[in-house]
Amino acid sequence: MKFLAITLIAHTDDRSPTERFREVVDNAVLAEELGFDGFGVGERHERPFLSSSPPVVLSHIAARTSRIRLFTAVTTLSLLDPVRAYEDYATLDHLSGGRLELIIGKGNGAAQARLFHVTAEDQWERNREAYELFRRLWREDKVTWQGRFRPPLTDAETWPRPLQRPVRVWHGSATSKESVDLAARHGDPLFSANVTHPIDPYGELIDHYRQRWAHYGHDPADALVGAGTAGYYAAPTSQEAVATYRPLFEARLELSRRMGVPPVFPTLEDAIERSSLLVGSPQQIVDKVLRYHKRFGHEVMHLHADADGLTPGRHRRSLELFQAEIAPALRAEIPSRPFPGESR
Repeated sequence: MKFLAITLIAHTDDRSPTERFREVVDNAVLAEELGFDGFGVGERHERPFLSSSPPVVLSHIAARTSRIRLFTAVTTLSLLDPVRAYEDYATLDHLSGGRLELIIGKGNGAAQARLFHVTAEDQWERNREAYELFRRLWREDKVTWQGRFRPPLTDAETWPRPLQRPVRVWHGSATSKESVDLAARHGDPLFSANVTHPIDPYGELIDHYRQRWAHYGHDPADALVGAGTAGYYAAPTSQEAVATYRPLFEARLELSRRMGVPPVFPTLEDAIERSSLLVGSPQQIVDKVLRYHKRFGHEVMHLHADADGLTPGRHRRSLELFQAEIAPALRAEIPSRPFPGESR
């Protein structure tokens, strides 16, 4: 199994944006130091997130790291001009030495949809159309194309030509069969959000992905799935882990209540039992990931890169414990294919 650390760059405290960005870059350096396989930066265009420009943030991370693969989580192609997105990410691909991978999706949030004049009725069609042009730009030196949502292209050349030909694109999926079908149609990997709900709806979407994968004539053995987690904290004993994490969980519940959002998991114990939250001893976390893998068949998993209310020391010790005891056990149990450019 391979492991990513990701961040949406939420900004919810009194620090300046400058300090928050520095923390993100430092966390990426730490992730590489500890042995994570990838680091991801989300894309959101509304409060409380600072992640409106993933290519800029990832370019700085590329300059501070040398090995770790760089992911977007996700690139919201429904909001973007695919030509401009291609130019940004092809440039980043060169600057990172070919370490870029993209996870695309239509994105979430009414505010960002209003900002870019995207509606609930057209967002999926925008995402599909943008991706189909975007993938051609990576593969073809000249593109002639016509669609609904941007001006047509005639023998269009885009520069720079990419280092990776093409970059690998994952499709992020939370609740929609549209994104799952798009991934399967093009023979692309799927990354299940696996954050908000119990395991069943995510498992059903992954099942649908594998069914559509076969429908489009792809070899079932080639399907590749990743999955997220709702949070992580490990300690030597489950009692210590739960006691440390409880005030963080209860603060999130209170925030949800103030926002008028009913909690899916009303207690920490319920979240540990039924959600993808990983809180406990190393063996408990290994057992839970193996249980989820039995349902999903995933080879890649992400953890939150941010401290999420933990002290910096506790956050680092928890990540060190993951790499020392949890990751080796999972890598031994769950084989995974190499990332692009990586030997077995």
